[in-house]
Amino acid sequence: MSPCRRAGWALLLAAVWLAGCAGDPRGGAAAAAAAPLSLEVVAAGVYVHRGEQQEFDETNRGDVANVGFVVGDRCVAVIDTGSTLEVGRRLLAAVRSVTAKPVCFVVNTHMHPDHVLGNAAFEGVDGGPVFVGHARLPGALAVRAGSYLRAVQRDVGPPAEGTRVLLPSRLVEQQDSLDLGGRRLLLRAWPTAHTDNDLTVWDEATRTLWTGDLLFVGRIPAIDGRLSGWLAACRELALSPAERLVPGHGDFHGAWRDTLARQTDYLEAVQAQVRSAIKAGRTLPEMLAQDAAADATAGRSAWALYDQYHRRNLTAAYAELEWE
Repeated sequence: MSPCRRAGWALLLAAVWLAGCAGDPRGGAAAAAAAPLSLEVVAAGVYVHRGEQQEFDETNRGDVANVGFVVGDRCVAVIDTGSTLEVGRRLLAAVRSVTAKPVCFVVNTHMHPDHVLGNAAFEGVDGGPVFVGHARLPGALAVRAGSYLRAVQRDVGPPAEGTRVLLPSRLVEQQDSLDLGGRRLLLRAWPTAHTDNDLTVWDEATRTLWTGDLLFVGRIPAIDGRLSGWLAACRELALSPAERLVPGHGDFHGAWRDTLARQTDYLEAVQAQVRSAIKAGRTLPEMLAQDAAADATAGRSAWALYDQYHRRNLTAAYAELEWE
């Protein structure tokens, strides 16, 4: 990354923080007093907290994404940090409830606010962990930082106090690895799929793959990148030798190939519906009106947040496929 680009992002984020955030971003005593997030041990040294299958709001205090960490012989890697500084502090408290080993890495799987806005809770902790993300994450996050912060402050309210954006400093162009001491995590930067900055984390020791939002379980997938790219990623993920997948949202138990197939079926159905509408000469409003008139009971019963995202997915897919 060029020094000019990094300086530009830093200036933009500094302005966002000064305009929209308050409180002590480092946490201090508040971090020490935070109630730890609940955890499940999904494999040896792999801890996951399951977020609520909801949009973030004051009721759930921004706790809506799956976050967690992996413990090595030397140190800990945190994977995603939640929607707010408070969620990040609670994740740090959860780490402390398990181990006194230092946090050496904080990995963000993509730029969406429910996965990155807890980063500041880890700033300066244990001498300062390295923040890691896809090479395109800083630019994408910098552009949306203001709207993300306004949204979380508006919807979550007081529990979002002090939340701010913190960019990764170690960027993954294609692949990278993190040494936790006797344990290695392999990072992969994907072509545009769910977003243009998706990153997966492979724990060699337990054959656990953290997918971020390349996989949604129970909650409807949200297209914010390229539908065709996401379907290609789904087909590649289906060939993974993983024993388990940790999705960005939803249950991480059971047969992951079945849940991946369910997501793939939905995305393929969106693709087929949009292509059919375009071939028939229907405009986007006409296609959406036809969808609204159709019986969507099955979709609503199959996916949480269906009404909030399905029409948005159709719109995104239409814009992508109109000129293919």
